Amino acid sequence: MNAVAQAQAHASAAAVPALAFEGIVKRFGPVQVLHGVSFALQPGRIVGLLGENGAGKSTLMKIASGYEAPSEGVVTVGGRAVSFDGPRAAENEGIVLIHQEFNLAEDLTVAQNIHLGHEKRGRFLLDDNAMRQSAAQVLAEVGLARHPDTPVRQLIVAEKQLVEIAKALSKRARILIMDEPTATLTPGETQRLFALMRRLQGEGVTIVYISHKLDEVEHICDEVVVMRDGRFVAREATDALTRLQMAQLMVGRELSDLYPPRTPAPADDAAPLLRVRGLTVPGWAQDVGFDLRPGEILGFAGLVGAGRTELFEGLLGLRAASAQVIEIGGRPVRISSPGQAARQGLVYLSEDRKGKGLHVDFGLAENLTLMDLGRYASPWLDRAREQAALRDAVAEYGIRTGALDVRASSLSGGNQQKLALAKVLQPRPRIVILDEPTRGVDIGAKREIYLLIRRLAEEGKGVIVVSSELMELIGLAHRVAVMRAGHLQTVLPNEGLTEEELIAHATGTH
Repeated sequence: MNAVAQAQAHASAAAVPALAFEGIVKRFGPVQVLHGVSFALQPGRIVGLLGENGAGKSTLMKIASGYEAPSEGVVTVGGRAVSFDGPRAAENEGIVLIHQEFNLAEDLTVAQNIHLGHEKRGRFLLDDNAMRQSAAQVLAEVGLARHPDTPVRQLIVAEKQLVEIAKALSKRARILIMDEPTATLTPGETQRLFALMRRLQGEGVTIVYISHKLDEVEHICDEVVVMRDGRFVAREATDALTRLQMAQLMVGRELSDLYPPRTPAPADDAAPLLRVRGLTVPGWAQDVGFDLRPGEILGFAGLVGAGRTELFEGLLGLRAASAQVIEIGGRPVRISSPGQAARQGLVYLSEDRKGKGLHVDFGLAENLTLMDLGRYASPWLDRAREQAALRDAVAEYGIRTGALDVRASSLSGGNQQKLALAKVLQPRPRIVILDEPTRGVDIGAKREIYLLIRRLAEEGKGVIVVSSELMELIGLAHRVAVMRAGHLQTVLPNEGLTEEELIAHATGTH
């Protein structure tokens, strides 16, 4: 074949979409969540799929990867119509989805999880050595320095995310769908992932990148597809849009500043609402002390593994810990469980929304009132009061749900997060600790959560925000505490604070 014929053949092949949606409709009972969605993805492109929580992005990608079937419409792969009876059938066509919520077996090892359903076999038994070696190879690709025999339950959240990515890579996908893959990753881990994505793109892999981090979309994606309310809205080259324009396409309206004005900082000599000294969580945090004042938003920054989450799990009695002093409102307290902490006026929202924040198989009302059942049961549960509380919470926190009598699992990620926030605020706490409160949440919902955090501070509550997004801490907090390797490095006032300064303290280069 001469050079002209080769070029023509290449152009013809490139013109055939790797993946296309034609008039996709999806109904769950009487509720329609996708309305005739049509667009196509070309081979070797990185496409950002944008939209608010509930826009239909994840549902569409579950259809593409075999987890759901369309009610109407056609999916084509390489120009050929396909119909999947499950994710295994989609994987056989080269389509792999990395879920936003982890889909790992906690009691199995990393290697066993990576090969689950695709085990390597010897003549008679499973070939554990081959699976261990294969797992080690993909773990190196994603930059996770863990032995393949490590049980998954021993991993922190960010490491579980990397295992999910490694698991997808092991299947050698031609179409890779990534749903919020960097939500728990450090900037360094994110950059390694981007380098890996570019390598896969060079090999002709098509990547769908779902993220609410518009700076990442701007950096890594060739183009963006925007969905809103279950419909296709726009498709543009990434370099043709600003982040603000992307956000406005997602929400369908003009956006004001993302971060609300901070409330005035409490006086330096204000009596602490929470005083902690000498808090130690073995293996994670050593001799940490800090004060939280009424009406203050205190941020906690640090790289993954710095011990932030483990510190507060120790404070709440979720991990073995010791402390020289824990005082709430000037009174010494002992905390051995989250329930006891809530009775003292201290609540904690876990970063692991699905695993620790909500019972996703429970209904909305059961989740909402779980931390404050005494208010609704005396001794029998008053379901009318519980339903009234749910209606109030749905209105107050902007929880989008088609019906009140559904399971929490039916909500989008952002609406699950709003329900989790409503749940921890039910006991009317004085101190609220929020660990990654906007992880996996769209830009519109983020602003709603930021406004809620400001309102809590205006009411005189003390709020601690643990976040991997440094601009989030700079935009919200009066002061930011920085942890590194289990030690509290410094506490910085917000005035003039920059990402570079926070990173320098977090890495020990300051």
